Amino acid sequence: MTLASRFTLPGQVRAVATVDPSGPLTVTGYGANPLVTVITKVELSGKVAWQRTYPGTGSPQSRLSTEGTLWVAYPDGDGRLLEGVLPDGSTGPTARPECRPDEEIGAFVLLDDGFVVSWVSASRPVRGERSRPTSLPQPRVARYTQEGECLWSTPIALGAVSFPGVVEMGDRTGWELRPRRPRVPEETGVDHWEPLLVSADRIAAGFTDTRGGIGRTFFLDLDSGETVSATSPAPAGRKAIAGPGQFLIGSQGYGAFTTGRFGRDGAEIARWASHGAMLVDKNGSPSGPELENCLPSGSRFRRLAPDNTLVDGPALTGFSTSYPAMDCEGTTVFWRDGKLLAVDKDLVGYELFAMDDDRAVIGRALLLDEGGVAISLDNEILVFRTPLGPLADGPWPCGEANLQGNPLVS
Repeated sequence: MTLASRFTLPGQVRAVATVDPSGPLTVTGYGANPLVTVITKVELSGKVAWQRTYPGTGSPQSRLSTEGTLWVAYPDGDGRLLEGVLPDGSTGPTARPECRPDEEIGAFVLLDDGFVVSWVSASRPVRGERSRPTSLPQPRVARYTQEGECLWSTPIALGAVSFPGVVEMGDRTGWELRPRRPRVPEETGVDHWEPLLVSADRIAAGFTDTRGGIGRTFFLDLDSGETVSATSPAPAGRKAIAGPGQFLIGSQGYGAFTTGRFGRDGAEIARWASHGAMLVDKNGSPSGPELENCLPSGSRFRRLAPDNTLVDGPALTGFSTSYPAMDCEGTTVFWRDGKLLAVDKDLVGYELFAMDDDRAVIGRALLLDEGGVAISLDNEILVFRTPLGPLADGPWPCGEANLQGNPLVS
């Protein structure tokens, strides 16, 4: 196992994708200024083919198509633009979905025939306002054609949210710690992790109270936009596509540490006392590294069994973890606590590489040709050569764990 190459980019890396497992990589990140989005096409050796910059929002958004067109979302005057960047770096097709000047694309997924977009209130730097507006736009999810024509738009009402582990103290509690009463958020944003997933004819769209981190996932019908169901308010966590129309929804924080499996009708059909960056193999079995937000870590690599129990894998140190990838033999690879780790199908763990590095901004693991593994750490990309096989088939190592980084299962 060797470190084949390592190279730095202009700013923090937020997404890495590729059409071909032999490379090159398409990297989306910040520039020196977080309000500048930088797109870089780079070989696995670190040689830059081209680089482009766009106005940014502080949350760079891009999705790569199977044909190699990278779609970038960015503010353009009072509107928002989805622009296709062709493999040679030239401008391709564009779409300008209708929106309010104070709305922002919180997340989007590239469909075979268009887009699904989660809309939220634009940040203050994008709005160009010094004071808070008197009213904020209601979050919504909308579907568009490739040309930007709106097929449907569904408003999202998060409602009053609370969770047993959230407490408050002040005049109204007599300066005693008490459970916080349900309240309607002043501002709603998209979830930090996997905010928008599309599987078959279902959408899972996650929204949270930007102040408290308590949110809900809304399940929508892809064809009509009808809201099928929504989860109860809970701390946001990692998510995954579990099968056609099915999703894993995690919750972590304020005492929550769980993962639920939800079916096509939006009902919960399984629940485990674990939370982490889960993969789902071709048999529908979830497994992955736990993400317990405390040190020293009590986390392990876990398999979520069909009877709602947990099967223990190796213990894990640290916390910050890349989203893993799985090879065709069932071996999972990920970066954690300065190490490139692998866990095989029998839940035996291996250390493939280690270095003194405690950076917390870590991208997902991309499994490439000939055992290549690419990991982003802050503004740097590391490419390893390992004995792993090709990427596995299954519901999830797709989306955020596959090559294109587009969370869609048709």
